[in-house]
Amino acid sequence: MQRYLIGLGSNIRHHRFGGPERVLAAALERLGQEVVLLAAAPILRSAPLGPSRRIYANTAAMVECTREPETLLDLLQAIEHEFGRRRRGQRWGARVLDLDLLLWSEGCWASDRLTVPHSELRRRDFVLHPIAKIAPDWRDPHTNRTLRQLSAGQSSPTPVQFR
Repeated sequence: MQRYLIGLGSNIRHHRFGGPERVLAAALERLGQEVVLLAAAPILRSAPLGPSRRIYANTAAMVECTREPETLLDLLQAIEHEFGRRRRGQRWGARVLDLDLLLWSEGCWASDRLTVPHSELRRRDFVLHPIAKIAPDWRDPHTNRTLRQLSAGQSSPTPVQFR
């Protein structure tokens, strides 16, 4: 079994699930149907990157499965598609669901489709704070720093509990 940390984000209401916080709860439930969901971080709100003006709801999950990274990526993209995400248009625009494979227990992975650790992992507090909550001692294979250490170097977002 391999472990992964997955980032989840939403800033658009879904016709069936409701607002972004409920989208994330539904996405965690859906993900748990395919892999073993070990932990989920509290949901927080964060400012959008790029052109979107909508506030994001973000969380992270630690999962366990036998899938290789690219096979897990296929699953994550299929779930995004089920939730109505279409990969077209403006980068960093508003989206109903974003699932990112952030870290892998086996270290690094690189292909033309996927890079693990996620290339922006160390620069995004809305990613670091949730993963540090559920896996504080997990080490970034590039810096050998723990997620707790990396998170401590970032500004603190305002957490909003929705569960």
